[in-house]
Amino acid sequence: MALILVLAALTVLTVMLTEVQDESSAEFGSALAARDALVAEYAAKSAVNLSRLLIAAEPTIRRSLTLVFALVGGSRQVPVWAYADRILGAFNDSDGATSFASLAGVDPKLGKNLGLKGAGFRLDIVDEDSKINFNVAARGDAFSQTRLAAQIIGLIGPPQYSPLFEGRDADESYSDRRAICSAIIDWVDPDQDTALCDPTSTTAQQAAAEDSFYQLLKVPYKRKNAAFDSLEELHRVRGVSDDFWATFIDPNPDVPDKRIVTIWGQGAVNVNTANPQTLLAVVCQASNNLARMCTDANEAQKFIMAMTMLRSFMPGLPVFKNAQEFVSALQQTNQPAAAAGAPAPAAGGLGGALGGGGSPIAMIMKAMQIEPIPIVSAAETAKMVTTESKVFSIYATGYVRSGKRESSVRVHAVVDFRGAPSPQQQIADLISRLPPGSVPGLPAPAPSSSAQTANGTPPQGIPSVMKPGPGGNVVYYRVD
Repeated sequence: MALILVLAALTVLTVMLTEVQDESSAEFGSALAARDALVAEYAAKSAVNLSRLLIAAEPTIRRSLTLVFALVGGSRQVPVWAYADRILGAFNDSDGATSFASLAGVDPKLGKNLGLKGAGFRLDIVDEDSKINFNVAARGDAFSQTRLAAQIIGLIGPPQYSPLFEGRDADESYSDRRAICSAIIDWVDPDQDTALCDPTSTTAQQAAAEDSFYQLLKVPYKRKNAAFDSLEELHRVRGVSDDFWATFIDPNPDVPDKRIVTIWGQGAVNVNTANPQTLLAVVCQASNNLARMCTDANEAQKFIMAMTMLRSFMPGLPVFKNAQEFVSALQQTNQPAAAAGAPAPAAGGLGGALGGGGSPIAMIMKAMQIEPIPIVSAAETAKMVTTESKVFSIYATGYVRSGKRESSVRVHAVVDFRGAPSPQQQIADLISRLPPGSVPGLPAPAPSSSAQTANGTPPQGIPSVMKPGPGGNVVYYRVD
């Protein structure tokens, strides 16, 4: 009897010990995961801040390449963000330090206080100005809506995409190209009139009132009539199905640079950084869809191939100095079109280096037997494109590896550098606020109207907070 009691007690104690051990192990693992997630989040935030510093330093880097730009016909914005993961490798873990050493030929281990121990980050910086901005319609003017309509039709208009618009939507309705184009603009614009997505029309048309499509759904909701807050909000727009999303919005979520549209940005498309499909949409917009590549899938593929070939020939080097050069290249003229009052392009530039004095894109188009683009208005097309990017998406993934386990946190920050001063300007601004004689040997600075108010005192309160800094303004921030 005593033996049975002893065995029963041992059994109960074993069960209790096992349960306590399991609970302790689970709590310990949860604590380790929370600790690693916090470290990974701050590693990602560090990557975001370093990226902002790198982009802010681009004008300084550009000035140091004056001799190189003299060989290609003029100064251009340097896409330093495309190589941020390697450039900032000195502040990363051992893998990042190896990438930096291979890029710069300098061993970061010889420096002090460099690198991360026990954590690291992966970095992708996407140029939002290289994409079609759906939020330009929120400005409310007819010109912005007409320009966006032409861009959307240019994007979804090629005939190879026709099967996407022939079936029923998830809400059992039919939505053709113009219906989806109108739905995107009507979701954003502040008025109550239906957007007319007919870029080829040259006559005035009467706009009807926006329909009640969303009110007739099984789960009704209202049209927003305001700017998109996130890309995911596009799923609520009529006709934006999963197939439409995967084809025109975000073809590869793991590669953010392949995204074609944006809700951030200046509005004008950077033709130096836009991907070939976006450039095709710009071309169709500029020609009112009259170019052959806008109606012929084979011609469209030839144009995309030409753009891809051009990027492979000139990796990391912007092709166009200004928007006029892009317009001239599409028209396949010998010399870039000069802006009013602008000096003529320098001889021996990029086109001259390739032989012929023209644009390299024009030469490739001629070589591939692509016809000149019938641009409707060269001046208006030049206004719709740019060669300077000011808005960037920073995708930073911080990680912590512990044995076979990896904890990661992803931060997506959108930073607007419009109006942001360079670091040198910021330093000069700070020095101008110092009282005379506060720094030995420093001459008394002249008053700066931008750094002071009317009574001569530095701006205080909200105006000083809203003033952009060298690192730009964060307009979107998300932690996953």
